Amino acid sequence: MSYNESETLVHVGEAQAAAASTQTMHWHAPAKGSAVPEQQRWPVEAVQQLLDMPFMDLMHQAQSVHRENWPAGEIELATLLSVKTGGCPENCGYCPQSAEFDTGVKAEKLMSVEEVTRAAKAAQDAGATRFCMGAAWRAPKDRDIEKMNELIGAVKGLGMQTCATLGMLQPHQAESLRDAGLDYYNHNLDTAPEYYKDVVSTRQYQDRLDTLAAVRGAGISVCCGGIIGMGETEVHRAGLIAQLANMEPYPESVPINSLVPVPGTPLADSDPVDPLDFVRVIAVARITMPKARVRLSAGRQQLGEAVQTLCFMAGANSIFYGDKLLVTGNPDVEADTSLMRKLGLKGLKTAQAQA
Repeated sequence: MSYNESETLVHVGEAQAAAASTQTMHWHAPAKGSAVPEQQRWPVEAVQQLLDMPFMDLMHQAQSVHRENWPAGEIELATLLSVKTGGCPENCGYCPQSAEFDTGVKAEKLMSVEEVTRAAKAAQDAGATRFCMGAAWRAPKDRDIEKMNELIGAVKGLGMQTCATLGMLQPHQAESLRDAGLDYYNHNLDTAPEYYKDVVSTRQYQDRLDTLAAVRGAGISVCCGGIIGMGETEVHRAGLIAQLANMEPYPESVPINSLVPVPGTPLADSDPVDPLDFVRVIAVARITMPKARVRLSAGRQQLGEAVQTLCFMAGANSIFYGDKLLVTGNPDVEADTSLMRKLGLKGLKTAQAQA
């Protein structure tokens, strides 16, 4: 039995003996797909116990799990491009692309194949091996999927891995994206099921799970994570991680975002998350999902070099690379290159190395 498997069983056993919180949290199963065997499931209480560990002990365990499953000092560089910006009918409280909020973001048409290809080539030349394309749709129409398939084919033609985040999908749409060569589909859970209604009311949590089931059913790898700092409690953070870790299988990529408050959104005045609490979430994601790429995503600008370094020590082995994430800021390439040099981190050389 490997280190991480034995740790899993130990913490599950402890959690079954004593609850870590008086708030009841539950794992929500997808509408389709097999559930994780009960003895392997991460109860929310077990995740809570990990979050509550002494910081140094938690970091040691996370780094041990990381080194058992991944090469030390290796980091994936992914670039995210908004290929269709603004005008989204959803009311996600964190998102400046919602048509309901006055954030200064204007609705734009889908970018052309030529524009996207140029952006992808520039990202590749800067060292990125994965190219992610985001479109501000609630749910794409079939004609939108056809256009996205052209973009996917163009990026694949450069030898890069492809990822898309387009909103809710039907099974036949996921299959079409797969046939076009899409490697990953991003669809974040955002937060725990119990807190979701406080963040967005235009869709249900089950809608997220159903789209993820369609993606998994089509054979596309899953990119799924959440956002920290939206006013959630620690037990909600535990609930989010449990929801992710209990997927069968858990996501291949797990982006953990620190909220970037944007003026005009309902969450613009949210209190900043404690930096060490954010590091704890990264560490627990690594422990509970040992073979996932844990991506340090939005919010890196406000974290600074020292906290980012702790996140890498806690098991983060992927970053979004480039000066913008959709419509919010991100450290520029020079800053990331400098930090990686200081820490002795090396980016993957080819997309094939990620397989």
